[in-house]
Amino acid sequence: MKGNYLHAEGDLNITDLRQQWNRALDPQTREVLDRDASHFVHQALSTPCLDVAASSSGIRFTNLQGKTYIDFHGNSVHQLGYRNSYIIDRVKNQLDVLAFSPRRFTNLPAIELAERLAALTENKLSRVLFAPGGTSAVSMALKLARIVTGKFKTVSMYDAFHGASIDSISVGGEYAFQQGLGPLLTGSVHVPPVDQYRSMWPRTDGQPDDLGYADYIEYVIEKEGNVGALLAETIRSTTVHVPSKAYWQRIRQICDKHGVLLILDEIPIAFGRTGAMFAFEHYGIVPDILVLGKGLGAGIIPMAAMLCKGSLNVAGDVSLGHFTHEKNPLGATAALAALDYIAEREVINHVQLVGQHLHNRLLGLQERCPAIGDIRGIGLLWGVELVSDRQTKTPDPALAERVLYRCLEQGLSLKVSGGNVLSLYPPLIITVHELETALSILEESLAYGIAENHRYHRVNNHHTT
Repeated sequence: MKGNYLHAEGDLNITDLRQQWNRALDPQTREVLDRDASHFVHQALSTPCLDVAASSSGIRFTNLQGKTYIDFHGNSVHQLGYRNSYIIDRVKNQLDVLAFSPRRFTNLPAIELAERLAALTENKLSRVLFAPGGTSAVSMALKLARIVTGKFKTVSMYDAFHGASIDSISVGGEYAFQQGLGPLLTGSVHVPPVDQYRSMWPRTDGQPDDLGYADYIEYVIEKEGNVGALLAETIRSTTVHVPSKAYWQRIRQICDKHGVLLILDEIPIAFGRTGAMFAFEHYGIVPDILVLGKGLGAGIIPMAAMLCKGSLNVAGDVSLGHFTHEKNPLGATAALAALDYIAEREVINHVQLVGQHLHNRLLGLQERCPAIGDIRGIGLLWGVELVSDRQTKTPDPALAERVLYRCLEQGLSLKVSGGNVLSLYPPLIITVHELETALSILEESLAYGIAENHRYHRVNNHHTT
């Protein structure tokens, strides 16, 4: 098989199995995908695409032929389901009143959303700026950190994703977004992600060493000098790594000690995904800057936000954002409706209950399936690591890709991260019955993938001998 299976962001669209998938498509779908591919600039992961979405509802979307997919990917904007009438009706009403607010004018939905977000942090993060996407919110956070600290360096993690603009890919750590672009943003310092740190310097007792990793980050901050910000995902959402409470509390202390602003990127995981409104709540800390997006616009209107402590409101003579659609009344209305829905329907409690069920089911699956290495997660954010040897934890990217396409064939859309991790992000409104349907597809697909792997190796070994 072709392709770089160690791609951190997701599965590639240039492999042999993707070509097999393409050849099996019906003529109408192939024709539409050809039109898509003939007009959009080609790029890894998205164009050419694998199917055509025609409609959506609840936890599913439907293609041109009427096939439905349970969506365990959704680009993390599908938290409250597709075509949620509670939210759509509010947006429709706003559309009749004020669809766009020109720059230099404000509007009530934007102000109310800023107040609401600050209140959700108990006003510990009391200042807000909006943006049309998470990448732009990251950009604002980076600029604010330089202004506040007077220091131009950031520390962030290899393989992390913080957006696709030139500054966000500089602090992000994925080569696929950086290759061929030449010099990036000056001062971008990277450290290995915690899972790589653990594999390079494992503890003798086999236990995770979060605090050793925190000490390593402090060492880098001290040696580099001029570090103004540490940017990280509170919980890594692709390959799913859940740090210990002690780790984040130690990082908070390190940042305070060295005058470094702690910027937490919760663009894909805020608003209930982890069983809390914000993931940092699990750790008893407060970041200096919090970056939000994706689900904020409820899968309807692109909407992102940067929240910060009131003491950081010192950039009045600089345009940190100034986006045309910054105080978007439609986006703000969608976000307010989403927050109301979460509160009224007790979505976070639901996530905690269904997430525990999902965890138990994955543990059972792990016991029955030797190809599953680690399972990691919290709430409704889970990663299932596929390995060829559980003892050595040798990644099995070929199996992961086989499982992916089998799941797609059977009507379950998910994502492969890091080459061998099945990333499971079901909508937060999923019922236990719907979850069981998806897990049945996953279990069958694992069995199919393992059998296909064995067949492939038998054939290759026969040809070799």
